[in-house]
Amino acid sequence: MTQPSQDDRAALQDVKQLGLWAGIASLGYVFWVVGGMEMVERLAYFGVRSVSMLYVTDAKSRGGLGLTPADLGNIFLVWALVQSLVPAFIGGLSDRVGYKETIFMSTVVKIAGYLTMAFFPTHLGFTVGAMVLAFGTGIFKPGVQGTLVKTTNRQNSSLAWGIFYQTVNIGGFLGPILAAWMRQMAWQNVFFACAAIISINFILILIYKEPKKEERLERKRKIEAGEIEQRSLWRESLAELAKPHTLWFLIIMSGFWFMLNALWDVGPLYIRDWVDTTTIVQTLFGPDGAQSAFWIRTFSMTDDGQTILPEGIVNINAFMIMLTCFLVAQVSGKLKAINSIILGTFLAGASFVLMGWTIAAWGIVAAIVIFSMGEMFSSPKFLEYMGNIAPDDKKAMYLGFSQLSLTVGWVLESKVGATLYGMFADKDTLSRTALGDRGMDPATIDAIPTGEAFQALVDALGKTPGEATLMLYQGNDIGIVWYVMASVAFVTCVALYFYGRWIWRLARATAPGQAPPEART
Repeated sequence: MTQPSQDDRAALQDVKQLGLWAGIASLGYVFWVVGGMEMVERLAYFGVRSVSMLYVTDAKSRGGLGLTPADLGNIFLVWALVQSLVPAFIGGLSDRVGYKETIFMSTVVKIAGYLTMAFFPTHLGFTVGAMVLAFGTGIFKPGVQGTLVKTTNRQNSSLAWGIFYQTVNIGGFLGPILAAWMRQMAWQNVFFACAAIISINFILILIYKEPKKEERLERKRKIEAGEIEQRSLWRESLAELAKPHTLWFLIIMSGFWFMLNALWDVGPLYIRDWVDTTTIVQTLFGPDGAQSAFWIRTFSMTDDGQTILPEGIVNINAFMIMLTCFLVAQVSGKLKAINSIILGTFLAGASFVLMGWTIAAWGIVAAIVIFSMGEMFSSPKFLEYMGNIAPDDKKAMYLGFSQLSLTVGWVLESKVGATLYGMFADKDTLSRTALGDRGMDPATIDAIPTGEAFQALVDALGKTPGEATLMLYQGNDIGIVWYVMASVAFVTCVALYFYGRWIWRLARATAPGQAPPEART
């Protein structure tokens, strides 16, 4: 395993950050252009991603695919693999070919993915569309994130990543609102709308200028002239990945990504099945619900203004980050990078404990607020850390490496999360068990279409949907799904603590005959 050089040790040190306004003023126009690209891309992406689990498992009679949580887990597993591994393997290619070129290519591929989902509303069609979309997303990330690193410095990087993450969540907030509106007309409208939205990036590409392009072209000229030797991309990538401070960080952070993705993959299903959001609507708008079309769309409600859709509740996460991430980033900038990530991971884990403990609507809202604070302290800092420890000519490569951590965490969660939900919390499955316990013939139960067993239970019991839901909740341990996710978060916190102590000692170590890094300017 390659040992870290003296430059690596210096890069591991935290650097004092600029103040809020000085930091904002130090960001150039390319930073804001690439932030706009990310916002557009995330608006389209989360328009689909926020409702995909609902679309896949919704009954065919309501326009969904009528698949099981196990089928959903398989689709998400493939989606996670492709989207995470692509940037890990070709991130370095963006450094060599050019960021603008790879961003353009990704936009074309992503449009193809959305249109595949729209034109082929089947299990296979959606899976292929998800793979194409994931491939395009994987191409997009290294160029955009590499641009961000090259347009910032160690003094403004915390604030820059916070603002960037904020623009991500502007798109992330608007995407589910768009999807909630579109899907109530027809599921295919979601995919057509997102294909149109991502096309806006073609305009932004026209005004985008790759930072330090001259240095890249000069390096290319020297390579072609034989003045310097360039190793094959895979050898160079493996050499950088083998550095222990990089490799161990990515391994530990896979636990973070396992936990973090559960909110977006499992959360909408959990809210759809168990949380009565009419209490939130009545608290805010009175017993008659919302009457204004503006509030109905903003809160992602059903068209009658009585209930908030699952994606609307989860969207509180993006709403909070959209409004406050730059402020949290300023606080986070005063913490050591690892300490900030530990704090964020702990808060996210605590939010899952709360979600497992209650299905009260306002309790779930509180949990998502806590989760969002944790995400703001941890996720941008993770990317900042990877960008700062990367050599200057390998920024996109290292940010591509960051996807390896996401790969392990997201792939495992995609399968484990959906499987756990199917075992302990899937309302359709639990309803079938309850019908069997009450003497219904197994053949009759099996004949009930996926997604319609709960209504059959309501009819058989003669109860209201709320009463039947409470009966199922009290008779089953559905919270175990969230307790498992929380335990992963807390184990990750412990591992990060020991990693941080090791890095602190490593950063203080010096090569023979050199002054300590903290003594150098």
